[in-house]
Amino acid sequence: AAGWDTEAGDCVIEDDWPGYSLDLFNYPAHYSGDLDCVIVPHGVIMDRTERIARNIMDDLGDHDIVVLCVLKGGYQFCADLVDRIKALSRNSNCTIPMRVHFIRLKSYLNDQSTEDLHILGAEDMSFLAGKNVLIVEAIVGTGKTMKTLLKHVEAFKPKMIKVAGLLVKRVSQNSACLPDYVGFEIPNRFVVGYALDYNEYFRDLNHICVISESGKMKYKI
Repeated sequence: AAGWDTEAGDCVIEDDWPGYSLDLFNYPAHYSGDLDCVIVPHGVIMDRTERIARNIMDDLGDHDIVVLCVLKGGYQFCADLVDRIKALSRNSNCTIPMRVHFIRLKSYLNDQSTEDLHILGAEDMSFLAGKNVLIVEAIVGTGKTMKTLLKHVEAFKPKMIKVAGLLVKRVSQNSACLPDYVGFEIPNRFVVGYALDYNEYFRDLNHICVISESGKMKYKI
């Protein structure tokens, strides 16, 4: 599609990509007027997730993995990714025994990331010592949050850490802290849906969409 670049092996959504018209897809009627466009449809997310699962299998097959799911935004991506890995494991000689642990990061107020990062459920992660860890995060922006989390996890001396991020935002201050597995590189716009929220709204939206200015005002706190 115009505005998409897949030549480098990544799914890059260009800045001038206007997105898909909302009229082309089903979405909850209670969000009518709150969204600008669909930037990644649900079916495309599913296909890309399956490919990421295959890449993880190729790299980590036969390793025991502890999956660290970053809540709340990462729960849907994590659930679907783990499902795809399990399905691939069933149909191959390579298997990945997995345990899933949930942690929560909180740093957003409305559409702004704050310096105040809280990591909940990660106080004592001594069980990660010597383990292969896969951190599953829905979205990476400046990379500051991921950097803080990696530092925290590294303190517990895991054998290896890999990061799967569904979305990476192109932001000017993006640090070198990029995921090992990236679903889509997207423009620096505030997106919601597929468990990504704006003040706890929009998690029930299947597609990843750009929130409208009126949507931001409606659900502002």
